Amino acid sequence: MGQQRFFNRDLSWLFFNGRVMEEAANDKVPLLERIKFLSIFSSNLDEFYRVRMPVLRALQKIGEKDDNQINAGEQKGILKQALDLINAQQQRFGAILKEQLIPLLKSRNVRLLYNEAFPDAVKKVTTEYFLSEVLAFLQPVALDNDNKFFPENNKLYFVVNLEEAEGTEKLIMLNIPSDELPRFFTVKPDKETYIAFLDDIIRNNLDRIFKDARIKGCYSIKVTRDAELDLQDEYPGDLSDEIEKQLKKRDLGLATRFLHQSGIPLRTMQLITAQLDLQNASATEGGVYHNLRDFFSLPLKSPGTSYEDWPAVNPVGLDEAVSVSSIIADKDMIIHTPYQSYHSVLRFFNEAAINPDVEEIYISLYRVASNSRIVNALISAAKNGKSVQVMVELKARFDEANNLKWAKKMKAAGVKIIYSVTALKVHAKIAIVKTRKAGRIVYSGLLATGNFNESTAKFYTDHILFTSNPDLLREMELVFLFLSKREKPSPDNQIDFKHLLVAQFNLQSKFIELIDREIAFARAGKPAAITIKMNNLEEQVLINKLYEASQAGVKIEMIVRSICCLIPGVAGMSENITIRRIVDRYLEHGRVFIFNNEGNKDVFLGSADWMNRNIYHRIEVCFPVYDKAVKNEIIQIVNLQLQDNIQAVLLNNELENVPVPKGEPAVQAQREIYRLLSGT
Repeated sequence: MGQQRFFNRDLSWLFFNGRVMEEAANDKVPLLERIKFLSIFSSNLDEFYRVRMPVLRALQKIGEKDDNQINAGEQKGILKQALDLINAQQQRFGAILKEQLIPLLKSRNVRLLYNEAFPDAVKKVTTEYFLSEVLAFLQPVALDNDNKFFPENNKLYFVVNLEEAEGTEKLIMLNIPSDELPRFFTVKPDKETYIAFLDDIIRNNLDRIFKDARIKGCYSIKVTRDAELDLQDEYPGDLSDEIEKQLKKRDLGLATRFLHQSGIPLRTMQLITAQLDLQNASATEGGVYHNLRDFFSLPLKSPGTSYEDWPAVNPVGLDEAVSVSSIIADKDMIIHTPYQSYHSVLRFFNEAAINPDVEEIYISLYRVASNSRIVNALISAAKNGKSVQVMVELKARFDEANNLKWAKKMKAAGVKIIYSVTALKVHAKIAIVKTRKAGRIVYSGLLATGNFNESTAKFYTDHILFTSNPDLLREMELVFLFLSKREKPSPDNQIDFKHLLVAQFNLQSKFIELIDREIAFARAGKPAAITIKMNNLEEQVLINKLYEASQAGVKIEMIVRSICCLIPGVAGMSENITIRRIVDRYLEHGRVFIFNNEGNKDVFLGSADWMNRNIYHRIEVCFPVYDKAVKNEIIQIVNLQLQDNIQAVLLNNELENVPVPKGEPAVQAQREIYRLLSGT
């Protein structure tokens, strides 16, 4: 059997999520932030069960190969490996929480009551809270043939086993109303602060609900459901109406995971599984508490438990500028969130909305803030008489409802709304403003690696280029013209882009051309190098091209945050490829591509990862960085990330996260980037 050429994408993702969890065990990270990493791990895993587990199970059942040509037999093995890995990670999660974090909380006089009896003073206060606040939200339902109960997606429930006066047993489903009430309740009867789970407050008062029965058992459960929307590739009607209809069904999807507390008697398990129609769900034994993503809301306010504040700074010259457009009229400007303030992006759109000389605005939106100031600026622009055209991607997973809401509001204000065709997502992050100056139209615009979203910009690292470069802006206009036609790309409607790299047109072929150029340099005995930073790497044509480059002697350094199907460090295949992951206070999100080009480096930024979905099923835009100062700044930032020996790990050829050897000086890339950009 030959050398395996690709890691499995799902196993790779699970190893990444394990790396996220390990930050909770990092004693250099402040306590509350460590707890939040457990929350992120838990939330990520819930999404994995909603999105990927249905795919894994379906491929195994129907015997088809997946995108990476893995057959059903191999899928079965992968599914088992995934479940075993998840189980091991859940055990590790519990150990970190119970053996490290809860004792640390206790050392600060904070007692997280985790599966333990309430002290009397706490019991008294929580009973009053139960009777006055909690009881109103509880809805016990008998579980029998006459009552079909449907557990909602990722909601928390107790299964209560009752013995009634006449000796008959009954199972009751009891909701834990954590959406209506805080998951945690704080009591401070003395110098110690106690934090109780809502779950335990209910559990301790079950006898007040079921007064005439003996409580034989109480077990926590959670059901996760398939999140995929059922959209036809060639849906003929109004896509917004169809998505609205599908969203109402999302939480009614097939059960993919049945997470339950350990210790449920076999007969009770069988009854629960049958009554709740969970035979096909992955039954997973967990702890007493589920939905530990709620740790994000843990009411802990104690000095030194959170990251030190890094106030976002403005780019040099922006504070004094009359307008953003006046700065970029002469030269490109770039900002790097969240180190630098997102206010410059908001200013760009606000200024366009009120500038009487602005005639047209074009933008593509994928994920926007729930109270988006950018969208409000677009609405104002339309009301001020400007022509505003917005490409809204209604199929952005888990953001469909928010995007639909804003699309309706914009449409009502006179904004022209465009939706993508059903089989194709528009993931590009681009905007154009057309202004009339001295009788002619002047273009300015933004190209970004991340969404036009002021909320996520506070913790996603991204790069936003402000430009008046006519070569880039004319080609951006061609992208918007194509999107307005709502066509699928085909050989008959190709656009000959000279500057932009646009998926479905030239993105893959251009990247192959750039890699081939480095291969030619290496074979000619010249220095050859490629540096790539992205979130996910899966697409096999591009991975094979990187293998070819490695074999030719091209030095390839990659920073891949999450999914990585490329196997690094294999002799004769990828010995010249190193892959790093960086997990730190901010989520690494920018996509950067640097090709050495005999020392005259070509730098590209953009929205595209190298996943099958990005290459074959989306409109993505990557763009060259022409301004020398901007280019040097990008290279400087990426070099700091390659030097990280604090938060970075190396991905080895066994999929493991191996800590980068500690060295001198110690380099924590995110801290050093903040220092670089803030001048501190």
